[in-house]
Amino acid sequence: MVLLALAGYLTVQYLTGGTGGPGCEVVSGKGDGASYEFTPEQAVNAATIAAVGTGRNMPERAVTIALATALQESGLRNIRHGDRDSLGLFQQRPSQGWGTPKEIMDPAYAAGKFYEHLAKVPGYTRLPLTVAAQRVQRSGFPQAYAKHEPDAVLLSAALTGRSAATLTCKGRPGATRTTGPDAVRAALVRDFGRDVVQEAGAEVRDDGSSATPTPSGTTHASAAASGSGGRTVTVPVRAGSGGAAGRGARERGWQLAHWAVANASALHIERVAYAGREWSAGITDSRWHTTDAEGAGGAERDSGSVRITTER
Repeated sequence: MVLLALAGYLTVQYLTGGTGGPGCEVVSGKGDGASYEFTPEQAVNAATIAAVGTGRNMPERAVTIALATALQESGLRNIRHGDRDSLGLFQQRPSQGWGTPKEIMDPAYAAGKFYEHLAKVPGYTRLPLTVAAQRVQRSGFPQAYAKHEPDAVLLSAALTGRSAATLTCKGRPGATRTTGPDAVRAALVRDFGRDVVQEAGAEVRDDGSSATPTPSGTTHASAAASGSGGRTVTVPVRAGSGGAAGRGARERGWQLAHWAVANASALHIERVAYAGREWSAGITDSRWHTTDAEGAGGAERDSGSVRITTER
């Protein structure tokens, strides 16, 4: 019975991303050995915060401030409790005008409200992170944000796309009801806005399903090229797209690719490919691997789109 209980515990931990379960890691693109490990749940929330920030044309420094704030306030978890009526990633309070409880518990909404207030702070990009965060949050412990700055810097570099192939997650996709290409498109709309899906050639209904039928059950994706039937969503990459004015196409591509890896457990994503690199769920080292096309100039050809293949 003890062995059965232990096996059950380990199984739950594996599926939910708890201790010993499938984890995520971001490493420094500078080769200095810096890294940060976190759970798939935290990865999804961090990717949303970054996507909302770049969608509002906020600089990488703003994303770093937002991520450090959420790390301190909630540990990047969308929690339903806190001091008095505080809720969500940023522990925003309905009684203080941040929104309704339902709105605040929507990570994209909560991130948007944080950026809305941060943008009103004069010279926030030049302020110490603790000062900028405090002018938004009005926390009783303003210096606490500082300890999260190194991890937030690593996360923002990867999740804004500046640092290529630096975010990975391991383990198999987790258990969830919302899977498949439609769920991927709906999540893209949630975080990046409807334009990102329209770029991919497909409309999305409010329920997340595709409103544009395609031949042979494909999803306006390069399914034939990947051999994955209708399981692949291909998102074209363009410089300055998705509200990210001034950002290069390659940064945009790596942001989308890292976003997909961060959402792999939640959306049953099996494989992500971009710029001659590929990440696959469930492999031992979980790293980005160079594809065969790299040596033949394939990286340049593949940098025009991010291919996201789901488990089903």
